[in-house]
Amino acid sequence: MRGELCLEVGGSKVEIIEGIVTVSPAPAYRHNVIAARIQRRLYSAIPDDWEIFQTLAIAVPSRLGMLIPDLMVAPVHEHTESETHIPAGLAELVVEVTSKSNARHDRVSKPAAYAAAGIPLYLLVDAWAPDGPTVTLYGEPKDDVYRPLKSVKFGEPIELPAPFDLVIDTAEFPEA
Repeated sequence: MRGELCLEVGGSKVEIIEGIVTVSPAPAYRHNVIAARIQRRLYSAIPDDWEIFQTLAIAVPSRLGMLIPDLMVAPVHEHTESETHIPAGLAELVVEVTSKSNARHDRVSKPAAYAAAGIPLYLLVDAWAPDGPTVTLYGEPKDDVYRPLKSVKFGEPIELPAPFDLVIDTAEFPEA
């Protein structure tokens, strides 16, 4: 698996999900607004030697994955094995904002890969959830499964635990 296969092409995002090359259209305006608002809040809670990445791929070899989360929080490492991706195990938090076209990947395939990699927290912002727009925080990864820690409807606050200790007000999120 080579990092060069995980990139943005003509406004589309190309990832390897469960060994399959997957092309997603460029995210919509609302999707980007939600990601930007979460990113703004996260900056107030992370240490100076951590960063929030928007387009950096993470490698999950055990799941045949090369994924580009909407947001990823990880310590900055000067020496990585690649310029195009980092090992998923370095991430402290990944955030996915669903689009209509990728909701299944964000709900099923990606959390399984992130959990298998041992990423401590996964925040899923699902504007297309069957019961209405929902934000779910997952944690305590074991094998390829996360435990749901908290789920709220858009409009309600959700708290991220340590090391973030941050409340995100989802009332700031535009609905689809």
